[in-house]
Amino acid sequence: MPAQPNRRTVLQLGAGVAAAGVLAACTSDGSVTATPTPTAPGWLPPAEPMAFPAGFVWGAATSAFQVEGSTTADGRGPSIWDTFAATPGRISDGSTGDPAADHYRLWESDLDLIADLGLPAYRFSVAWPRIQPTGSGEVNQAGVDFYRRLVDGLLTRGIHPAITLYHWDLPQALQDDGGWTVRDTADRFGEYAAIMFEALKDVDATWLTINEPKTTAYVGHRWGAHAPGISDVDQAAAAIHHQLLGHGRAVQAFRASGAAGGIGIALNLLPVYPTSREADPAAVRTDAVENRMFLDPVLLGRYPSDALGSKPGQLPADGEAFEALVQDGDLEVISEPLDVLAVQYYGVTGVDDVGNQVEVYPTSAAVWQQVHPEGLYDLLMDLLIDYPDAPPLVITENGIPDPTSEGTTDDPERLEFLRAHLQQAARAIGDGVRLVGYYAWSLLDNFEWAEGMSQRWGLVHVDFETQERTPKASAEWYSSAVRANEVAPS
Repeated sequence: MPAQPNRRTVLQLGAGVAAAGVLAACTSDGSVTATPTPTAPGWLPPAEPMAFPAGFVWGAATSAFQVEGSTTADGRGPSIWDTFAATPGRISDGSTGDPAADHYRLWESDLDLIADLGLPAYRFSVAWPRIQPTGSGEVNQAGVDFYRRLVDGLLTRGIHPAITLYHWDLPQALQDDGGWTVRDTADRFGEYAAIMFEALKDVDATWLTINEPKTTAYVGHRWGAHAPGISDVDQAAAAIHHQLLGHGRAVQAFRASGAAGGIGIALNLLPVYPTSREADPAAVRTDAVENRMFLDPVLLGRYPSDALGSKPGQLPADGEAFEALVQDGDLEVISEPLDVLAVQYYGVTGVDDVGNQVEVYPTSAAVWQQVHPEGLYDLLMDLLIDYPDAPPLVITENGIPDPTSEGTTDDPERLEFLRAHLQQAARAIGDGVRLVGYYAWSLLDNFEWAEGMSQRWGLVHVDFETQERTPKASAEWYSSAVRANEVAPS
């Protein structure tokens, strides 16, 4: 590979305004210049199948609040999403997380379904309120026992467990005390993580600490569209630091426990494309907000200097207040060495010269999702270039909703989405990226957060009246790709 500048993102001109991309590079005086980079916007997949390395891990993913239901069963306490969903007007269709896909009661047949599809791995999350109903103190053994049964059921079927400790369902009692905007929650998270490591220390699992801290911070604390429904940019910034600190505390607890397996964090990342050369500086700052604000502290032990402020593209939070949150030793904790970095990829964003995020590629039924498969290649190559000492990568979420909410088993859009993205993943592996696994999002149609039951992201159709599961065409196609360990051309 030719030498390239150590810049986080290869910023390409979006929306087809130019065939070549630009690399936003910082000069010695801190200014930003744009230089052409050799890109391949017209890349076409080969006519023959693209193979993945031996031992590549294939799976599908869910999260506790989206699929489990049974929100008051066996001692489970309330979470911020229970509270949020019960608030009129918060969820588009008025639904809640109960029964969702009823996975808490139907887990055995769901594991049989995973096995029938030939998937070697399953990513799920633990509901913190099932383990500690108030987020601290006494352990609810019934909750621990449920996840022990789930893990044992996976192992019996020869399926690798990938376990996410936090997928947004913070115990409501902790939110009442400040939630992720206060430091104490990071300490409580470390204690909860230690409980789970001890309970499952014999399991050779992939552990993930925090799922998408960016979404919790920005959508939940800046825009108020997700739980806990706060609209305050400085609280959003605080939620970034305390989630990452909690992540580091959990990694420390994992190492101290002697548990089997490995550990990482799941970050949702997206390439940032300027719409013109005049937009380059704003795009670089947007990249800091969207990507480097999370990658740099975790992998390099520092926060980027260009993420917070009043310039176009920046997060308009109080920089001094944020710096005051970062105590001595925090960044050393946050940057504890990892075994894996989980990447969640849904699409890209464009940025104009005043820092607005704009549409440069078509969206799916989820209006925030700009679909651009080559963006996955760009992202993976950026990580290889700018974080050469990063641990191996695994894609832990990648998917698309059905075009409508009615539900179908004929889903050509998802099938082609998966094909195109897996081709880009294979392409990146061929160009040197250490990508070791891929989990499709999601296994089942489920509760899609603020959209409720009105968006269906599953490989498997769920009739929410009967809870009957029916694999979609994409599930059958994905199953064949997994069994062959390759992605076939269209």
